[in-house]
Amino acid sequence: MTGSDEFRLALVGAGRMGRHHLRALADHRTVRIRHVVDPVPAARAEAAAAGLPAYPSVADLLADAVPDGLLVTAPTGRHGELVAAAAEAGLPVLCEKPAGLDPAEAAEAGRVAAAAGIPFQVAYWRRFVPQLRRLRERIAGGALGEVLFVAASQWDGEPPAAAFRTGSGGIFVDMGVHEFDQIRWLTGQDIDRVAAQPAGPVTDPAVRGRDVDSAQALLGLSGGGTALVSLGRHHRGGDMATVEVFGTRDHERLTFLDPADGDATMYAALARQAEDFAELVRAGRSAGAGVADAVAVLDAAHRATAQLTRGHELHTVR
Repeated sequence: MTGSDEFRLALVGAGRMGRHHLRALADHRTVRIRHVVDPVPAARAEAAAAGLPAYPSVADLLADAVPDGLLVTAPTGRHGELVAAAAEAGLPVLCEKPAGLDPAEAAEAGRVAAAAGIPFQVAYWRRFVPQLRRLRERIAGGALGEVLFVAASQWDGEPPAAAFRTGSGGIFVDMGVHEFDQIRWLTGQDIDRVAAQPAGPVTDPAVRGRDVDSAQALLGLSGGGTALVSLGRHHRGGDMATVEVFGTRDHERLTFLDPADGDATMYAALARQAEDFAELVRAGRSAGAGVADAVAVLDAAHRATAQLTRGHELHTVR
């Protein structure tokens, strides 16, 4: 599909998450990935085999074509440099979460984007899941009353590769940021206090001392309630995510990522997110996450990680 109404993205990073975005947008009517950037020759060859021009760097891409925006799905440690490259070229950026390994990196990415005057959105796709949007509207409208407690769980079918885990910042920076953002977004409240605890053994010797397979965090919310975040990498049925909200008037529980549905929910949300990013670029309107959200979430993730380090020799790898 081509045409003046099409919003053309260049995907920067064709790894696991990049492939998810490719599938989600493969048949989209108006937002399409038209170029791929990846330093790994095998990844470029795979993209080329699928009919997408592939380049080893953003500079190589820009020497040949200028997309409408960059979709950054490279490893987290490269987010800052890629946002800077986009800013230098004047290209809008949709950056995969968490937009940096720590709050300072996310803040700097936002500063660079703002100084260049480019639209910058952080890809927290759960904000585009209809069930969660309805729940947020119910909370904001007072249907649940005062929020007393939120329980958010994310359990993956199996751990990712050790090479990814040792560079991703650990379970709270890699996985937990989704829950922290979701809780802040659903309730409209900030995270004031964090206590965290690892649970169970680490099954991969290559990541011991650098990451854990399961952890929980108890959060204090600015409105006076509390929240529990439960994370794990061993859910035999497949990837699963739930949220449960208890209020003074009502209660609601959602399993919005169900192994029975595979990746369908995520793919639909990724497509809506891409549409929203195009709207941000074209009209300045967005329902997505911004820099302040990314910084607040990473702050909570690092406070949780700091709790894990006490007596467990865990550290964030930079």
